[in-house]
Amino acid sequence: MVTRVRDRGLAEQGSLKVYWAERHMPVLMNLRRRYKGSGLFKGLRIGCVLHVTKETAVLALALRDAGAEVYLAASNPLSTQDDVAAYLAEQGIEVCAWRGMSSDEYWGCIRGVAEASPDLVTDDGGDLHSLLHSEYLDKASSIIGGTEETTTGVIRLRALEKEGLLRYPVIAVNNAYTKHLFDNRYGTGQSTFDGIMRATNILIAGKVVVVAGYGWVGRGIAARARGLGARRVIVTEVDPIRALEAVFDGYEVMPMSRAAEIGDIFITATGNRDVIRREHFLKMRDGAILANSGHFNVEVSVKDLEELAVEKKRIRPNVDEYTLPDGRRLYLLAEGRLVNLAAAEGHPSEVMDMSFANQFLALKYLYQNRGRLPPRLMNPPLEIDRGVAREKLAAMGIEIDELTPEQKKYLESWRT
Repeated sequence: MVTRVRDRGLAEQGSLKVYWAERHMPVLMNLRRRYKGSGLFKGLRIGCVLHVTKETAVLALALRDAGAEVYLAASNPLSTQDDVAAYLAEQGIEVCAWRGMSSDEYWGCIRGVAEASPDLVTDDGGDLHSLLHSEYLDKASSIIGGTEETTTGVIRLRALEKEGLLRYPVIAVNNAYTKHLFDNRYGTGQSTFDGIMRATNILIAGKVVVVAGYGWVGRGIAARARGLGARRVIVTEVDPIRALEAVFDGYEVMPMSRAAEIGDIFITATGNRDVIRREHFLKMRDGAILANSGHFNVEVSVKDLEELAVEKKRIRPNVDEYTLPDGRRLYLLAEGRLVNLAAAEGHPSEVMDMSFANQFLALKYLYQNRGRLPPRLMNPPLEIDRGVAREKLAAMGIEIDELTPEQKKYLESWRT
């Protein structure tokens, strides 16, 4: 893999961003200090396809300090912070990422990670796992194990496992409580509106916000919309249980076909494709804003929007105006890619602290149990999850109770 970044001269600026992240990621920094010089990952190549942000930099440096050779490519063409990528390159991380990569360049960098013959892999969205299982089966067969950060990636890995094609064990870090309860809900909830407001500078108060999907991400977005003063928050869902939960949480629930007629801001958070499409665009009000916080740029059908529009122009960074034949204008943010990363800085460091501490410890678990784990998708061991939560509480100066011996015995017995 050949290191490629936009401009190494940005490294000093990137170092300040990473310094700020380190100050707000106490759990991961404790792990970094604990295993620095330990040789935990000595001689191992760890291949990473992640958003190249200041928080990812802290993880990459922690893995390096524990002895690993780290190979890093971007998991989104628009999420890379070029100054951070430059700083990592100066720190000995093999990084191939810059903001605004073409599709060929994006996949070329991921291929570089695969061709480095990694021993362990960590992915955000499943592109690296998918590539290894389609084009690099020989390398996939020798991988000790991997991790996955997102719901989208877990869905893809589950399909691989179902077809009997998964070649190595994968820990779904996305399913850790200290990941999805905090990263997905609080992190994405806040950073989504950070991205929307940076891109548009609009007022959220008084708007009708439509949230597609009521998983952990959708829950967080809906809660933040309400907190910012949205006049109405509407949820669209295909799962009856989640739809019922949204109703009981106090939101309006209806099909997208109806919501399309009344929404001011539409935010997708499903992990699926064509959630907002031609039939919905045709019903939308003039000035409707479209944003995606799912994963890939397929949730809002850009293809349908391009075909419908008679004119397209970029009127602000990360804001494209599409004019329809009748003169109505729709505004797509960040080309339909992750708005929180493409138009802002992604999740706050405080929540990525827990997510990336889980990543580090999951990789440690995979390595220390090499040869003993079957090639399947698994949740993180609960002791890792609880350990991360315990360290986060300690870093925040919060103490909790402990069970007495009598209470432990009571909980372990069937007798009254």
